[in-house]
Amino acid sequence: MIRIAEADLLKCCGSTRWAREMAAHSFPNPKEVLATADSVWWSLAPADWMEAFRAHPRIGERSESKWSQEEQHIARHASHDILGELREANSLYEERFGYIFIVCATGKSADQMLRMMRERLDNDPESELRNAAEQQRQITHLRLKRLVNR
Repeated sequence: MIRIAEADLLKCCGSTRWAREMAAHSFPNPKEVLATADSVWWSLAPADWMEAFRAHPRIGERSESKWSQEEQHIARHASHDILGELREANSLYEERFGYIFIVCATGKSADQMLRMMRERLDNDPESELRNAAEQQRQITHLRLKRLVNR
């Protein structure tokens, strides 16, 4: 059986409610960890999602989190101009939606993330919140796989 401590789960997803509910489970295998993570995630309130979003750095910014650094390593090496455009787009996004832009950054260039951010700025607030929540779910999956398989 797999048991994961709440503190380790918070490194995967910054929602305390999600981490608490996940830590209460024992899992027979890694596949069940991911299935339960999804079930718990989609049962949460938007306030819980926002808490998870706040645990992330803005795209292109440095972070203390080793996983965030790895996930955004391509973006951090972008040109000064692209990093400036990311800062500007991040500000517009936060102004429009009230939270930072969330994207599963692994393998994406700064240009790709900037393009995605600009496209998502046209979304209505409800659709964008679900979109951001789905991106957080993907990030959480990647991190849980690292955690369970270490």
